[in-house]
Parts: sequence; C-alpha cells; structure tokens
Amino acid sequence: MSGKRYNVLFLCTGNSARSLLAEAILQRVAMGRFRGFSAGSHPKGAPHPYAIDLLQGLNHDTGFVRSKSWGEFAGEDAPEMDFVFTVCDRAVKEDCPVWPGQPVTAHWGIPDPSNFEGSEAEKRVAFAEAYRMLYNRISIFVNLPMGRLDAVSLRQQLDDLGTSESVDILSAMRRYREQKDV
Repeated sequence: MSGKRYNVLFLCTGNSARSLLAEAILQRVAMGRFRGFSAGSHPKGAPHPYAIDLLQGLNHDTGFVRSKSWGEFAGEDAPEMDFVFTVCDRAVKEDCPVWPGQPVTAHWGIPDPSNFEGSEAEKRVAFAEAYRMLYNRISIFVNLPMGRLDAVSLRQQLDDLGTSESVDILSAMRRYREQKDV
C-alpha cells in the first residue's frame, strides 16, 4: 500500500463534530499522503458551532466543513476509499453502505462532546478532549509503515488505535467537575 495517496473517510451519525474534527486533523498531518473526508449516517445539517470555533482557533482551514451524508461517498462517482473509520459509538452499530474497493475499516469510538452537559467552558473542554484523542490516533495512523504491513497486521494496528486512550470524555469531565466542587 505504499507510494500512493490514501483516501480516508471518517463516519459518525450526525457529521457535526467528531468526524469533521478528524477530517480537519488528517488534512493537517497527512503530509500529502492522505486525503480526508467525513460523513454521517443521519447528518444534522450543520456543523456544531463549538467544533467550528475549535478548528478556527487552532488555525485549521474550515472552508470544507459541512454536514453531509455518507451516501455521497457510496456512489459510483465518489472517490474510492482506502480506509473507513467510525468515530462514534452509534455509527459502529449501523449498517454501513458497501464501499467500493473494499477499504480497511476500524472503529475509533470517541464520546460525543456535543452530548456533554455542563457550563460553556466545560463543553468546550469536551470538544478539545475529543480533538486531542483524534489528533493522537490520526498522528500515529499517518506514521504507520503502510508498505511494510500486511493486511492482517495493518488491521490489528488500526483496531489497537481505536482502543487506545479509551477514556470516556464525558465521565472524565464529570469527575473533574466533582473534584472542582469539593
């Protein structure tokens, strides 16, 4: 799989936060070797404002950002995907379209920061934590020796990345708030 530019699709249910963050991160750290896309099974129609604020605050290009259906990437005229990652817990349980080219798939579940209930500052911290977890996984992913890994080893590496840092953001934020109140 070396010597080519890989297409990567990040899937989530709403395509309003995590998958958009992942797409932006991949575009930044890809070193020209990867091209990122994102979509949702039931797109919310608009990106979450905190996701946009976070990306803009980190100097990401947000010109690409829009909430879109995964159907855009399942058609004949869509780019052929090399990798498809689900980044939320609900999308992994849904029936995904059959992707042309049989891409490598993995689940990298990240709790939805838009579901966090708390102050505005705490909600923004939840978005930043989701970004951090995705950034770490994607940074490792783009540095895997694609040309030296067989399909089974590559799949294992990607599955392992999906279980690393499996800290539940929402639980961590609740613990933080409880400690702060003590």
